[in-house]
Amino acid sequence: MWETLPNWFWIILYLFLLATLGTAVFSLVKSKMKNFSIITIVFALTVPIVSLINSMERAEGMNELDYLIYALQQGAIWSVFVTTGYLYLIVWWILFLFKNDSKKNETVAN
Repeated sequence: MWETLPNWFWIILYLFLLATLGTAVFSLVKSKMKNFSIITIVFALTVPIVSLINSMERAEGMNELDYLIYALQQGAIWSVFVTTGYLYLIVWWILFLFKNDSKKNETVAN
């Protein structure tokens, strides 16, 4: 049987992806950061699928994260895409939180 990451990891990851997708759709509907929102939606939907499909190739005894790191070391394009996608989603949260925070500070100052 293949090794996998613990259940709590998957719960956190999929909650993160769902929340990210929700904030991106919210921003798109509110017409805030339209281009970033569209890219975020694309990454939030494609990164887990690409990661899942390619993680099926891993050898026994490797979990998904081990295999991702191994594939990065080998220069696999899918692993670069997945890593870039997750990093972009983290940057999305930073932009989303700081943009909303700066709007609140402007409202309070006025």
